[in-house]
Amino acid sequence: MPDFLDIDKIEREELLEILDLAVDIKSKLKAGEVYKPLQDKQLAMIFEKPSTRTRVSFEVGINQLGGNPIVLNNPDSKLGERESIYDTAKVLSRYVDLIMVRCFSHKSLLELAKYSDVPVINGLTDASHPCQIMADILTFIEHKGAIENKTIAWIGDGNNMANSWIHAAKQLNFKLNIATPEELKPTINFEHENISWYKDPKKAVKNADLVTTDTWVSMGDKDYDRRHGLLKSYQVDKNLMSCAHKDAIFMHCLPAHREEEVTAEVIDGRQSVVFDEAENRLHIQKAIIIWSLKK
Repeated sequence: MPDFLDIDKIEREELLEILDLAVDIKSKLKAGEVYKPLQDKQLAMIFEKPSTRTRVSFEVGINQLGGNPIVLNNPDSKLGERESIYDTAKVLSRYVDLIMVRCFSHKSLLELAKYSDVPVINGLTDASHPCQIMADILTFIEHKGAIENKTIAWIGDGNNMANSWIHAAKQLNFKLNIATPEELKPTINFEHENISWYKDPKKAVKNADLVTTDTWVSMGDKDYDRRHGLLKSYQVDKNLMSCAHKDAIFMHCLPAHREEEVTAEVIDGRQSVVFDEAENRLHIQKAIIIWSLKK
C-alpha cells in the first residue's frame, strides 16, 4: 500500500511531489477554483488521542476534495482492545478508501497498515508526526524558499516531532541542529552528516533559518515537574532568537504554552509563522490523501 507512515520511508522525489501538489492545491483553493477529484471517497479517521488541528484539517480537507470523513473516537476505536487490530484493518478496508489514525503506539499504526487493504496515514503517534513536519516544510518553502542546504534548529524535547525532523533531514538534505538535555535526547538513531546534537541551545540556533519547538510535556507524559526542570533553560525567547539569522522564522506545532517553551513575545512576534503553519496542515494533508489514493 502507498501508506504515509514516516518521512524516512518515502523517497525524496515522492516527498517533493507531495509538496508541489500541496502548493497547487492551496493555490486552487485561494483562487476559488472548485477541485473535487475524490468524489464519494471515504476516509476513516481513528482518534485514540484528543485532537483539534488534525481532526479539523483532515475532515475539512476530505470534504473539500469531494469525499466524506467518518470519525471514530476513543473509546469506540481504541486499537486492539474491542477487537484485534487485524480485524479492525480488514473490516475498515471493506468500507472505506483510506484510513488516518492518531494513536499512542507506533506499533499499533504499523500493525494496522500491515493488514489494511487501503492506504493508511499517520496522523500522529508517540514516535513520529510526519504530517506536521510536511506542513512545516511547506510553510518554510513559502517563507524562505527551498529547504535544501538550509539550517533548522529544533529546541526542547527529543519527542515525536524531533524524530520526524530527523527523518526529513535525511531525505531532503537540510542541516538539522537538535538542542535537548542529555536525558531527553531523541531515542531514534540520528547519526547523519546533516544532523548535529547540542546541549547548549544557543549553539544549535546559531545561523539557523528556522527555530522550532514543541510543548515540554506531551500527551501521556507523567513526569511534568522533571521535564520542566530539565527544559527551563531551553525556552525560545528573544535572546535565543537573536542567535539565529536576522530573518529567521519561528514555528510551533501548537497547542503552545506561552511563557513555558516559548515566550509570548516570540510566538506572537514578527518572526512567528505558527498560524501559516497550522493552516498548511490542511493543504499538505489534502496532497497526502491524493498521493496515497493515486498510487
